[in-house]
Amino acid sequence: MPYYWRLSAFYFLYFGLLGTLVPYWSLYLKDLGFSATTIGLLMAVPHLTKVVAPNLWGWLADRSGARLRIIRLGNLAAALAFLPVFWADQIWSMAILLAVFSFFWNAVLAQFEVVTLHTLGDQAHRYSQVRVWGSLGFIACVFLVGMALDHLPMSLLPWVMSALLWLLWLATLTLPGERGEARRNADGGLIKLLKRRDIQIFMLVAFLMQASHGPYYTFYSIHLEDMGFRKLTVGTLWAVAVVSEVVAFLVMHRLMTRFALNRILLTCLLLATVRWLVVALCGDSLPWLGAAQLLHSASYASFHAGGIAWVQRASGRAFAGQGQALYSSLGYGAGWGLGSGLSGLAWPHLGVYCFLIAGVLTLAAAALIRRLPEASENG
Repeated sequence: MPYYWRLSAFYFLYFGLLGTLVPYWSLYLKDLGFSATTIGLLMAVPHLTKVVAPNLWGWLADRSGARLRIIRLGNLAAALAFLPVFWADQIWSMAILLAVFSFFWNAVLAQFEVVTLHTLGDQAHRYSQVRVWGSLGFIACVFLVGMALDHLPMSLLPWVMSALLWLLWLATLTLPGERGEARRNADGGLIKLLKRRDIQIFMLVAFLMQASHGPYYTFYSIHLEDMGFRKLTVGTLWAVAVVSEVVAFLVMHRLMTRFALNRILLTCLLLATVRWLVVALCGDSLPWLGAAQLLHSASYASFHAGGIAWVQRASGRAFAGQGQALYSSLGYGAGWGLGSGLSGLAWPHLGVYCFLIAGVLTLAAAALIRRLPEASENG
């Protein structure tokens, strides 16, 4: 595959950073003294900026053709915006920092997905073999940071994240040159996509799937810590999920040549429902928690790889950046944001039973996807 290691290095560092943010950031906020409701709202901020940021950057990338320069600029600006974290300890200063940092950081991944798929060319079905390095980066950071935080103060976390942001920016400087040109027909692409019935259904499905992850990404680590598990055990459970993700990414290119994308997505939604029910009803049992984490292979990895492929086919080359940005903003932005915010409000009253609501959301998405036509190649 062309530029395999350069593309893989970016995913390794990007998701390595996510491996420090997702499992441990809520614990860092708790260590600063924030309440559960405040933590839920703060954890929603990066996701809410994803509603706007990827669409803006996607339009600029499709319009200018300068996709790689936008990726580099986004990484550099995110690294600079994160530096005040060492002094932010109040709700408003933390919210502003997370909003500015994530506005630029959220510019990066959707556009890099396009770069990866375009670089792979006729081997685009092997995307998951490149993306798997992101999962390995996540695992490495989850374990290393978890072991460190068992012996060192939580104040270490922002230092690790800042270092990874700068390494990520350096990695973008090694990326292959851009192949595309400015696409003047990119104007109005977002509106054209949003008017299509198949896009509307798929984006609603993605929104519900990612909203169901809100309690998981916001309170799962806190729930485990409240039950008395060590931080290394918390990190290990996260790592179990990502190991299953690695396996899924390694086999997805074969599954996507054998099964229809819609069938894969439907299966993922049903397995996600099972996952949330197990967490809600067996949340104090380590074996059951481990089994539920294995279903991350479906609720995240397989759904993500299938979703990326569906959007790429449906939006076509001319609107590729805006299509992936729309998927990122409505799914991972609005979905995660609403799920995190509402779980913050509900957690003090429902606790782990918030995951029952998550199961209802994935069941609703499964019902919707049966009305979704298969994506065909466009543009």
